[in-house]
Amino acid sequence: MGSTGLAAMLGDMRAAFAAGDILQAIGTPLMIAIACLLLYLAIVKKFEPLLLLPIAFGMLLTNMPMFKGSSAIMMHTEFFTNPEYMLDGSHIDIQRVVSEGGLLDLLYLGVKLGIYPPLIFVGIGCMTDFGPLIANPKSILLGAAAQFGVFFTFLGALVLSALVPAISFGVKEAASIGIIGGADGPTAIYVTKTLAPALLPAIAIAAYSYMALIPVIQPPIMKALTTKKQRQIVMEQLRPVSKTEKILFPIIVTIVVAFIIPDAVALVGCLMLGNLLKESGVADRLSKTAQNGLMNVITIFLGVTVGATATAESFLNPQTLGIIVLGLIAFCFSTAGGLLLGDLMCVLTKGKVNPLIGSAGVSAVPMAARVSQMVGQKENPSNFLLMHAMGPNVAGVIGSAVAAGVFLSLFS
Repeated sequence: MGSTGLAAMLGDMRAAFAAGDILQAIGTPLMIAIACLLLYLAIVKKFEPLLLLPIAFGMLLTNMPMFKGSSAIMMHTEFFTNPEYMLDGSHIDIQRVVSEGGLLDLLYLGVKLGIYPPLIFVGIGCMTDFGPLIANPKSILLGAAAQFGVFFTFLGALVLSALVPAISFGVKEAASIGIIGGADGPTAIYVTKTLAPALLPAIAIAAYSYMALIPVIQPPIMKALTTKKQRQIVMEQLRPVSKTEKILFPIIVTIVVAFIIPDAVALVGCLMLGNLLKESGVADRLSKTAQNGLMNVITIFLGVTVGATATAESFLNPQTLGIIVLGLIAFCFSTAGGLLLGDLMCVLTKGKVNPLIGSAGVSAVPMAARVSQMVGQKENPSNFLLMHAMGPNVAGVIGSAVAAGVFLSLFS
């Protein structure tokens, strides 16, 4: 850390203790400890390491005491959150960011201007096979049902804010928290940067942490909401999907979403662009670039800059605790929503649908589908649910983007 940085940190701690502000006194060392914990989870436990690792390292960088008040500082969060540093008190002063900002300030413009999440969706589209969804269109209902947690938590955040005076969530903050239930990190970041930028560090970390914990969170809910007999159901093989269907699907979806929810086009459109690059067969070079080089570069930029906004002042407060609790509720109720509709479909089809695939309606691709496969195969070793679960899983990606569009159209 260096003697200058250590002296600065100890000086800040003594001043804070003298003023009676214990949280401020331990804020910097506590944030460093949290960053190191996240690095441990990413490297040793392999919890979403591709994004959790850069987020944690960005958090480590921004909380180094030797950078505070120094020309070496790489991130000035006040440029993006403090009205004194913004044009008209609300708009980013891009000229100031470019002339006075550090490296992470410049990269963070990609988050604030809404550039990174759609570009990540291009890469996701290139890696996604919508064949299972096209083969079984009913899967889209399961993906829609799994968005229940998004809207339930939106209402829950407003209720919590009314009951707990220390937590103040308006509709914009509640919408940003609710979108965690979609199990889609880029979508959560895209909504939050627009509606509640001050909550971005906590929401991003909560979203990706819970996505990494899906194999832990979902199985108990799956077993509680289904019977052993239901979990053993073997589903019929999906029909083959033609290349023409796969090419037409992204085009049709983009047109439909553009007419119904224009605010969702930035995400859904980029998702479908990536998928069309893949399925058309005429742009292999672009497809490979989007799902590899472009995706990796944007992931690094997004992770480090989001982590760099997690200062003690913005992260260590009652709101963060509320976000962590509500984020878990969102995941649980999204999983439950998909499973309950799966139960209903199982009854209506007289046992032809295994309700476990409903839990894959959250958009964590392909992890949620793999969990459905894992739980189903434990009950019946001859059961192969992965391809059936991929239908609701990719439907969940579209569903979470549509939910984001609804919130943005209502509250932005």
